[in-house]
Amino acid sequence: MINWFDFNEPSERLRSVIAEHRVVLLTSLTLLVIGLVSGAIIGLNRSIIVLLVAAVVAPNIVAPLRSGRRGGEAQRRSALRTIGGFGLSAIAVFGVIQLVPYGREHYNPPVTMEPAWSTPETRELMVRACFGCHSNEVRWPTYSKIAPFSWAVTQHVRSGRDAINYSEFESVEKDDESIEEVLEGSMPPRYYTVFGLHPEANLTDAEVDALVAGLRNTPGFVEDDD
Repeated sequence: MINWFDFNEPSERLRSVIAEHRVVLLTSLTLLVIGLVSGAIIGLNRSIIVLLVAAVVAPNIVAPLRSGRRGGEAQRRSALRTIGGFGLSAIAVFGVIQLVPYGREHYNPPVTMEPAWSTPETRELMVRACFGCHSNEVRWPTYSKIAPFSWAVTQHVRSGRDAINYSEFESVEKDDESIEEVLEGSMPPRYYTVFGLHPEANLTDAEVDALVAGLRNTPGFVEDDD
């Protein structure tokens, strides 16, 4: 068993721990990197990703670190058991998070007032590019019922509606920034179309120009001159 209170040779002890338990440490680090990258792609909060990875890692990291030095065949068997343990923990954590209530409320309130769109094409382009998060006509995909994707989708819709809701346009109390968002390419966001999701939201340059022109002629959309 490792004596954590032996400070005679701390650097040597650290190297020994890394050498003895490199499978555990490398697997944990790999899971963290994959989790953070995946979370960034789907727009999931980093702290949630870290907690999920910790839940998978924790049951598998304590026993190996408490065990003594192993070598040869015993070390290889221990490594295989560790990797298998990570897999089982990941499956267990995935099952448990399905019980979390957040992300299960998929609702579309009534449409109360939309902008007076300048043309039918303007509305059609907005529906394709923006209504997935900024309206009361959200089409909730199948994966929005599966955690942790459901958490990300719910958060996107809630924050999108809070920023601007085109189905409740009378509630807007300040100049909208939709034109700037479209021109900058930040609407729709990348996570909305990653891996081929929502291909209809990928507007061509001509469609972007048509949308911007239509919004400029729609009451309530004021472009920032700065």
